Amino acid sequence: MGTNDRARRRTPTDDRVTGLAPDAIRAVRLAKSFGDRRAVQGISFTVAFGECVGFLGPNGAGKSTTMRMLSCMSKRDAGDLSVLELDPDTERRALKRQLGVVAQEMNLDVELGVRENLVVYARYFDIPRQRAEARADELLALLDLADRSKSEVSELSGGMKRRLQVARALVNAPRLVLLDEPTTGLDPRARQLLWGLLRELRATGVALVLSTHYMEEAAELCDRILIMDHGRIVAEGSPDELVRSTLGTTGGSLEDVFLAVTGYALDDDVGSAAADASRRRAANDATRMPNS
Repeated sequence: MGTNDRARRRTPTDDRVTGLAPDAIRAVRLAKSFGDRRAVQGISFTVAFGECVGFLGPNGAGKSTTMRMLSCMSKRDAGDLSVLELDPDTERRALKRQLGVVAQEMNLDVELGVRENLVVYARYFDIPRQRAEARADELLALLDLADRSKSEVSELSGGMKRRLQVARALVNAPRLVLLDEPTTGLDPRARQLLWGLLRELRATGVALVLSTHYMEEAAELCDRILIMDHGRIVAEGSPDELVRSTLGTTGGSLEDVFLAVTGYALDDDVGSAAADASRRRAANDATRMPNS
């Protein structure tokens, strides 16, 4: 059994019995509310080093809130959370030194040039200037931005800015990378380029957590997928396992799985309330349908 197969079948309590190496992420009954709205409702999951885990779910399902708790941006209300064996709520500074985050929103420094965005960001990690410059050049080459190193950020296309965000997240050689919709705005060639880079990172033992709306991306990159709805994990497994266990066949797709477990298509620009309405309509239709 390979490393990813082991990770796929473990629960957050398995290490107490097996003595396996610590996970990159371990969440047990993780919860977060905003006023009366329970955004995340007691979810448990692990992510191993060298594994890519994808979060899928409709708008309002709790994916972004979960990502924010993992990335030290939002404190949890309840549950246990260990990220790189640190508590994001109380050991934020130590954790962020080992963490790479590609946020959904554009957060580059528009007052700096392309290369300087990486070099200046490296200073937050106490990386010496000479080494930071070499790292910046390496990453710009990897993400096909070397010829734009002296450009202003405002001169870049949306896809180029997205690739620059990925480069910046890797400046500190993180052990864990959190990516929220990383290929939004990328053309097919740039998307394939990024997929290749992420595969290389995973092969070196870096843990990846990915939130995406692209079914092809999830199938290509993710060892496991966690589908969330109403703040809960409603399905979990490898892409193939989800198709088999949910649809009872190997001929379906991840989009079919998503529709089956949440009640609506992944590209519907609606929240969970609309999913409720969809489920109610389907139930009403079923009750009116004559017996076959």
